[in-house]
Amino acid sequence: MKILIAEDDPVSVKILQFTLQHYGHEVVTAASGTEAWESFDRDPVRVIVSDWMMPGLDGLEFCQKIRQRPKTDYTYFILLTANNTGRDNLRKAMDAGIDDFLAKPLDREAIMMRLRVAERILEFTTQIRELKDLIPICMYCKRVRNDTDYWDQVETFMHAHTGSTFSHGCCPDCFTKQMGGMDRVGLNITPLP
Repeated sequence: MKILIAEDDPVSVKILQFTLQHYGHEVVTAASGTEAWESFDRDPVRVIVSDWMMPGLDGLEFCQKIRQRPKTDYTYFILLTANNTGRDNLRKAMDAGIDDFLAKPLDREAIMMRLRVAERILEFTTQIRELKDLIPICMYCKRVRNDTDYWDQVETFMHAHTGSTFSHGCCPDCFTKQMGGMDRVGLNITPLP
């Protein structure tokens, strides 16, 4: 996986970078929360390991910006914490969108276990996104089933989910099929280009 490390302590960065690269991961590093956000915003990654306390954005603010970024695949966010982090702070972290925690000093085995969980979660989020992208549509009347098992017109469904509005027209083939009988009764109607 490609992993972004956001950490301002150079020793911690080197240890974490070496460990992740040793296990075959591609690593990108940033020395501040602001630098990490700029890197992520340019080229989003699926896994982040971030220190809590950093210059610029702290780890929680960084995570919140990621969670608010539109049209972004789910990113698994691991926060580096001190051993004595209290419950209130951990609750704040969870509310900010943090997925998991790693205590300092870093334990190589713990890091690898967290990354295995991250891989599983990211695989599931990809599958869920693919399933959500499937639109259940009736093959006969072309209505779409919504979440409450009600069948909407395609236009209503699309407007509710995307905000799009539609104009209606008639393609030349359908026009010919629909208006074919009109010629037989003496009406001469031609389709608009």
